[in-house]
Amino acid sequence: MAVKPVVLCLSRSGEPVAHRIAALLGAAVHGRSGRVGRADALFDNALEHARDLFAAGVPIVGVCASGILIRGVAPLLADKRSEPPVVSVSDDGAVVVPLLGGHRGANRLARQIAEGLGGVAAVTTAGDVALGVALDEPPEGWALGTPDLAKDAMARLLGGERAHINGDEAGRAQWLHDLPLADAPDLSGVAVEATMMPPAPGVLTFHPQRCVIGVGCARDCPPEELERLVLQMLDDLEIAPGAVKALCTLDLKADEPAVLALARKLDLPLRLFDAAELEAETPRLENPSDVVFAEVGCHGVSEGAALAGAGPDAVLSAPKRKTAMATCALATAPAPLTALRGRGRGRLSVVGIGPGQAAWRTPEVSRLVAEAEELVGYGLYIDLLGPLAAGKQRTDFPLGGEEDRCRYALERAGEGRDVALVCSGDAGIYAMGALVFELLDRTEHGVSDAARRIEVVCSPGVSALQGAAARAGAPLGHDFCAISLSDLLTPRDDILRRLQAASEGDFVIAFYNPVSMRRRTLLAEARDILLAHRPADTPVMLASSLGRPEEHIRYRRLDELQVDEVDMLTVVLVGSSQSRLAQLGEGPRMYTPRGYARKIDGDLAQPGGGES
Repeated sequence: MAVKPVVLCLSRSGEPVAHRIAALLGAAVHGRSGRVGRADALFDNALEHARDLFAAGVPIVGVCASGILIRGVAPLLADKRSEPPVVSVSDDGAVVVPLLGGHRGANRLARQIAEGLGGVAAVTTAGDVALGVALDEPPEGWALGTPDLAKDAMARLLGGERAHINGDEAGRAQWLHDLPLADAPDLSGVAVEATMMPPAPGVLTFHPQRCVIGVGCARDCPPEELERLVLQMLDDLEIAPGAVKALCTLDLKADEPAVLALARKLDLPLRLFDAAELEAETPRLENPSDVVFAEVGCHGVSEGAALAGAGPDAVLSAPKRKTAMATCALATAPAPLTALRGRGRGRLSVVGIGPGQAAWRTPEVSRLVAEAEELVGYGLYIDLLGPLAAGKQRTDFPLGGEEDRCRYALERAGEGRDVALVCSGDAGIYAMGALVFELLDRTEHGVSDAARRIEVVCSPGVSALQGAAARAGAPLGHDFCAISLSDLLTPRDDILRRLQAASEGDFVIAFYNPVSMRRRTLLAEARDILLAHRPADTPVMLASSLGRPEEHIRYRRLDELQVDEVDMLTVVLVGSSQSRLAQLGEGPRMYTPRGYARKIDGDLAQPGGGES
């Protein structure tokens, strides 16, 4: 499990057990507000909170009735191969039940908790109960090379057939010996291979992950050149990709397209080492090079990376191979590798969390936040994540510290961390997304080379204008634009010019940053410019603190818009000359027709128009 579990506690009676589990797993306790005395984070609605964690891919251990967790996550159930584990534990810790994701870690988690509490793991998956082994969930350090055969093999074994285990790695696969074994290898039954070689047709095969591939390449090496070189090496050695634990290289190659493409192709984690770490491997290299040392500071990249990734007891099974622009090597450890060495590439997730409420936050954003090691942002925005931010390292920056905020997030990711830069609304709309890419693009006063090599992921959020429009009805039903009235970064004359153009174009306009403590005049000027081009009774929506308990929605005529009603937490939506404020059953609703009425009138005017 890449993400640490969260322990949910719903009552004081279960609180001692919840904290024992949290200590056992190194996890945080999330407690029900008003029901739990001590917790790392509090939530109000158990069903919504369980659903939010599940959508984010966070494993859940609930000290509560199983039905609560089931009802919470039921609307999200779709693909058992990707859903996180869900485990329920009785208040006294006597019974631990893996509810979902049995073969994605829930059974293992349940056994670990039961052992720590002295309880019973109520595992119900057939393979675990009858055989003590889940063929589709091999232990750490092993990979299933033939996933399409596991289900049939399990059914046959449950039906009474026996397994015969072959392969040159069978001695290392002691966990497979829990299967019902045939008395002699020539008996009919289920053929199981433990080998680093590619699978034979129809044979259930498990690979010990004892190998690490090291690569190096010139800048802008064609991806297909590196791929061919590595695949040919594996083919010559008769090693299956499943027997490889990681792809390793020098940290200077963290953003090399050929290396990244190869990691995706082989579905391997990319691990990085700096020049000093690779230079420490020089005594074990078969092809040390002074030319390479002069270029990057170590005597070998591919050989050194393979050995560093495989560990001090590894041997070089395939010395450096090379083409015009690429090199590769392979090292083999004496036992399956259960942990990754080196560091990751580093990732910055630039996320928009919407106006603030969890229901308007996308599952992808929740997942990226859950996976992040560190959260960076304006303190209020991180606070709005609620329990999802609990237990994570966070670095808060004040308003006005935007460049420092982005620079810090990029540099932390450049050190190999998984960082989330948290923005309200959508991160690409008047938020930090553009500044992140500006810093990466600057040739002066930008960021370090390490920061430029990270992975940057942008995930959309519900923007303030979308949230406001949804509350209003459909004011953005026709052409619209957004204008920031802050002149801190945009010259005042540019803002006035855009206001004039948008007014003449009869756009619906969403005003961001409409006023501040010191900036009070531009909104009034905008109103006066608009009144020259659209009716005085044009509807205006003022939406403050969207999605939060203090949300406040009100409507005004354009000629009655007062600056004192607006603050920095308010989005102002001004209709076009065609926008309407209709008094409907549920109250006033603002919308902008797109012209369907004219289309219908035109269709009816045609010969035969109006006939179905």
